[in-house]
Parts: sequence; C-alpha cells; structure tokens
Amino acid sequence: MKFQLDEPQGGNSISRHDPQGVWVNGKPHTASVLVPWKGAVQPWPPSRFEELQPAHFEAILALKPELVVFGSGAKLRFPSPALWRGLVEARIGFEVMDIAAACRTYNVLASEGRNVLAALLIEG
Repeated sequence: MKFQLDEPQGGNSISRHDPQGVWVNGKPHTASVLVPWKGAVQPWPPSRFEELQPAHFEAILALKPELVVFGSGAKLRFPSPALWRGLVEARIGFEVMDIAAACRTYNVLASEGRNVLAALLIEG
C-alpha cells in the first residue's frame, strides 16, 4: 500500500470556507483574495459583486494562470463578459462557481499541478 501526503504540488490549499472567509494553508482571509496554485495569496479589492471592474480582472491576468476559478460568493452569479474580456483574449480559461464549488474545484486542479488561480469574492 502506497501512502503519500494529500497536498497540492504548488503548495496552496484551501482548507475551509464559511460566510466570513476562507482559510488558505491554515491562514484565515476575511476579504476577497486571489489564490494562485503556487506563490503568495494576494488581497483582491472587490468586496461586493456589484463593485467588479475590468481592472480587477487585469490583476488576475498579470499572474498568468492557465485557468481562473471565480467564486462569486454564496450564490452563483455571472459577471459581465466585458469585465473578463482580457482573460479570453489571453486564452485563459474562466469558470464561474459559487465560492464553495470554487474552493473544491481549485483544490482538485491545484493537486494535479495545474496552473490554476482562485479569484474568491468574499462579501463583507
């Protein structure tokens, strides 16, 4: 029987989420964050879905992921395609989910070593 650690190859793992925030690598985050599959977790400015701007998605583009998993908060909401047009033009995949599904999907993709980024909208 083979045993191995259940950790993503990139190092970042979302271990918990609730209405107050998410825990990445055991550290709580109570405001919106960008979680790359490897590297530092970064604060993300929007605090409400209605505040999303193209500049928020340009910050994601600068991190050069292959795929973005957007957690739209407690419920599934689709941002206007005009907001994330730069991602499409750069041929970066973009998936929209509620935050619970986004956290689960991110962990699976990160554990496979995929260059995935979770953009998690935490509304306070």
